Order: sequence, then structure tokens, then C-alpha cells
Amino acid sequence: MRQVAVTAYETVDVADLTVNEAAALESTGVVAVRPTRTSGSWTVTAGAHVGVVTVGELELRIRPRIKVARLIFLLGYATDRQVWRDDPVGLDDQVDLWPAMAQVFARSADRATQRGLLQGYRTEETMAGVLRGRIIEAEQLRRQAGIPTPLHVRYDEYDVDIAENRILLAAIIRLLRVKRLPAESVRRLRHLSGQFADVTPLNPGQRLPSTPKSRLNSNYQPAIALARMVLGSRSIDVLDKGVKATGFLVNMNTVFEDFVAVALSESLARFGGHATSQDRGHTLDHGARVRFRPDLVYYQRPPIPAAVVDAKYKAEAPAGYPYADIYQMLAYCVGLNLPTGHLVYAEGGRPARRIRVRHVGTEIVQHALDLSAPVSDLLAQIDRVAAELAAP
Repeated sequence: MRQVAVTAYETVDVADLTVNEAAALESTGVVAVRPTRTSGSWTVTAGAHVGVVTVGELELRIRPRIKVARLIFLLGYATDRQVWRDDPVGLDDQVDLWPAMAQVFARSADRATQRGLLQGYRTEETMAGVLRGRIIEAEQLRRQAGIPTPLHVRYDEYDVDIAENRILLAAIIRLLRVKRLPAESVRRLRHLSGQFADVTPLNPGQRLPSTPKSRLNSNYQPAIALARMVLGSRSIDVLDKGVKATGFLVNMNTVFEDFVAVALSESLARFGGHATSQDRGHTLDHGARVRFRPDLVYYQRPPIPAAVVDAKYKAEAPAGYPYADIYQMLAYCVGLNLPTGHLVYAEGGRPARRIRVRHVGTEIVQHALDLSAPVSDLLAQIDRVAAELAAP
């Protein structure tokens, strides 16, 4: 199988693809595929997704524009900021997401289970020939219509088949489906899989169960956060013109938006009020037909909005920041009756840019985060944006 690498938002030439293979790759919606003047040669342009896509004999690895360790930090911080306070260690030589994710997850799951799997109580409801727990009388009457057995009972079971272990097992199964992982990671994942033999696998597409934090599962929290990151990735499995395309991908737009929303919400908490991400409760028109949903709305004195933020992880337009973002933010400011709107980009190395709109006086502030900076510096950049949002 051939391997071809491309960085997000960049283009690579791929030779020896059939028309059907190119169509299958295009149908994933992850990349744009265009023919060149040479027969069998195509240009493949990546978008916001990073990960791996396989079609025919081609394995396309889409790499992030930032270091993989920093990408995993961003994912982890948005998932559980109390667990993820720094980059994962030992990933300096990794350039592809899934080998790095497998390495970090296997290491974390090993630590979580080194003293054995976590046990806990779970509630079971079933039909039984003997009484166990208590009879559910309404179900017994409905199902059995007066027949004494079997009994519809509910009881508590104490074992390893609990939500925390089911989530870890689901992540192990997902990672083992990724092709060409390093042999050491595959060995560790298979060893972990054997430890979970008494755990019920989650059904495909099943909503992940909740795992409230407690003293008992505290050592599981880093592994659970990683497992949720793995299971939150996009899985591709499409058939187009007889050619199958499969893949595991992460959308960098979503990663950046989630990180900015979580980090800003945390920083804004010191100023009082509250921040709401993906706030759905706003409309642009009097008829409430034109709805909009900013990435973050900050309420210093609810219910009146104090600031609005939209995060943008994407390539710049040739002449600078994309104008469409400015138009969008202007609409948010009008709809929320705010004098200032804030755009946050994943483009470091430049000061904030301010645009004052003619006639209405609305100001659009464009902030640029340097994602390559040390974590402490990156969070300090977030704090500076938060301070400006909360300023009177």
C-alpha cells in the first residue's frame, strides 16, 4: 500500500489513481480531488480534517499544521481542562495524529489499570427464574399477565462491567482498527484488550455513558479523557463506484473552536458572570426566523450579553484575514446589540487588529493566538483576550 502525506490546507500530487478511486476519495468530503493534465495523476487538497484516509491501495495521511503533541493538548484541554494542563510528553518525533494518540492512550490506560480494572455498582433489569433484588411490579403485570414466573427484577451488580471500563474498551477497539500503528502500540493495545475481557463492548453509534468524577475513579480520568477524544473522532466508511474509502479524522476547526470556548470560559470566570458556548438563543430579525449561533457569548450581568466571540482555524485570504468573518461578526454584534465583536484566529505572531465599521461605529477586533507557544504563554494569550472581553 502506498502512503502519501499532506498537511492540512495544502495540496499534494498523487499519481496512479483510477477515476473510481479518485471519486471515492472525493466522496469522503475531506479533500478536494482534481485531475491534472497527466493521465492517472491528481491533485489532492486537504481541508480542516487531519488523520488518515484509505482508498484502494492509497493511504492518505493528513497532518496538522501544528505539532501533534500540541494538537492532543488542545483536544484534551477542551475535553477535561482539570486533567490536561500541559503537552503530552515523548511525542516530539511523531508527525501523524493516530500513532501519537495510540501511544498516549496506551500509556495512560496502562497507568489507570496497573492495579486492576476499576469495579463498581451497576443496575441490571432482567427476567429471572428466581427472585434477585426486587420485582418491578408494573413490568411483571404488563409482561406476564399474572403468570408467576419468570420474574421481572432489578438488582445491583458489583463488577468491572461499568461505564468507565466500557469507554476505555471502546477506545481500544477503535484504535486497533487504525492501520499501520507502531508495533509497540498495537502490542500494548492488544494486551489491554485482554484485560477487558469481562467488559461489555459499547454498541456502534451508542451514546457514551456518563462517568461523573469521584474519588474512586480519579486515577481513570486522564485515560477517560483520551478515550473520549478517540471516540469523538470522525469515522469514514463509504462505498463509491465500487471503491471503499475508510478513515479516522479530527476536524481542526472544531478542535480550535472547542479549545477557545473552554479556555476563555475558564479565564472569564475570574471576572464574574458566565460564558455560554454555541449559544443558540439569538435571532437577527424581529420575526425570529434568522437564527445565529456564535462560538461564545459572555454575560457579565445576565441576561444582557457583554461580549461575543467566534474562533477561526483556517488559512488566511491572500490579502489578510477573510472578509466573510468580519461580515459574520458584524451580524452577531447587530443581533446582540453589542458595540464590539471579537474574532480569534489560530495565527500567531501579530498584534490584534481593529476594524471600525463606517456609519454604525461597530468595532471588530481580530486576535491571533500563537499555538506554537509554550502552554503557559498560550494560556496567557487567552487571559489577555478574556480581559479585553470583560473590560467595561
